[in-house]
Amino acid sequence: MRVRPISPDRLVDELTERLLAAASGLPPEVPAGPAPDDGGTASAGRLRVAVDGPPAAFPERLAAALVDPLRALGRPVLHVRAEDFLRPASIRFEHGRTNPDAYYEGWTDEAGLRREVLDPAGPGGSGRVLPSLWDATSDRASRAGYVDLPPGAVLLVSGVLLLGGGLPFDLTVHLQLSPAALARRTDPEQRWALPAFARYADEVAPATFADVVVRADDPHHPAVVESDEPAD
Repeated sequence: MRVRPISPDRLVDELTERLLAAASGLPPEVPAGPAPDDGGTASAGRLRVAVDGPPAAFPERLAAALVDPLRALGRPVLHVRAEDFLRPASIRFEHGRTNPDAYYEGWTDEAGLRREVLDPAGPGGSGRVLPSLWDATSDRASRAGYVDLPPGAVLLVSGVLLLGGGLPFDLTVHLQLSPAALARRTDPEQRWALPAFARYADEVAPATFADVVVRADDPHHPAVVESDEPAD
């Protein structure tokens, strides 16, 4: 394993190149239902990307930084935040507002995220996705309108605890913090959630399988973790 320091700007550049290459390499999408009369040419697939990390690593900030570069290079992009797919407060707080196990196991409406975003953006999907489902501040449905994600688009989903639960992503980026850095950089009012991230690192171990792993102990000096094994 090699840890390669990189500037934040260069990290965005390299991830943009990686996503473009992955999107270009997707197989043609298999349409749902009868094949269209398009001369035998199916539409290109959409790339579903997870940008995963604890709040202290600001995964939504990295995902947002990728939007304009991808669009400038001709790719339609949609950034969806997993925090807009939380369950209602009555479910999230059933065992209290600061229960790390409930946070780990059931705050995010993964079924809704899959149904409204990931499956429609996947192979054979309609491309019609819902950018947000629930407004946690008002604790009611967000009433967002559906968005048509065209063929060849890149879907960026940012949030916490996204990996290991079977959500269908085509490419995954994990922002990793050491336990000390995570504790130091987490807002004191949110430190009750630290055991959830310890469970995640132990039970899921996202850094062992994510396509891109970025060490983000210092937000101004990230580093990309690379395997020593030669690429096939």
